[in-house]
Amino acid sequence: MLDLRNNAAKIIKRAVAGERMILSYRGKPVLRIEPISTRDDKTFASDPFYKITGIASKDKNGALSNEEIDHIVYR
Repeated sequence: MLDLRNNAAKIIKRAVAGERMILSYRGKPVLRIEPISTRDDKTFASDPFYKITGIASKDKNGALSNEEIDHIVYR
């Protein structure tokens, strides 16, 4: 996790490039970072969380409030 804190931008760029990573905390795996694939991915198509970028720019000159986004994602 220290590596993530110190090198977040570099780790994100690696994920964008297609790399999958597992981060550990005190020697135990706790977090997986991987690119999100939109191709034929049923999870992507059905999970409103992944639609935030399209939803967030539709109203109010391009921005929804945090409450509005929470309502869409967690309703």
